Amino acid sequence: MEKNRVILDTSAYSLHLQGDETIKLALRRADEIVVNPVILGELLAGFRSGGREQRNRDILRKFLASPRVRIVDIDEETAERYAVVTDYLRRAGSPIPTNDLWIAASAMQHGLKVLTADAHFLKVQQVITEHVPQH
Repeated sequence: MEKNRVILDTSAYSLHLQGDETIKLALRRADEIVVNPVILGELLAGFRSGGREQRNRDILRKFLASPRVRIVDIDEETAERYAVVTDYLRRAGSPIPTNDLWIAASAMQHGLKVLTADAHFLKVQQVITEHVPQH
């Protein structure tokens, strides 16, 4: 049986923290949960701008310590995937935010499904997206 492997976008992690049942179920079903440095950077920047930075960092540290969670690097192969996705979306006239291009590139590189609340990932034909709308 094929494993259920996801890359957890920042928007989905935020919904997870808010207790969103759909995200919680998707994470329970995942055999592997992946984040990359872009996602970590977005989370840490958000924590710095909020009033509970240390609490949020502690929660993230605990989340990352799970045996089902791993961090993947961004490397030359990721950059090649970034170029493919960026070119495809440019030609389609459907740009998305740069950080999300890197997340999509990581998903493409590692064969991961993007778990997100951001609908613009649905424009990226090179990856499978599980879109969970924000309520």
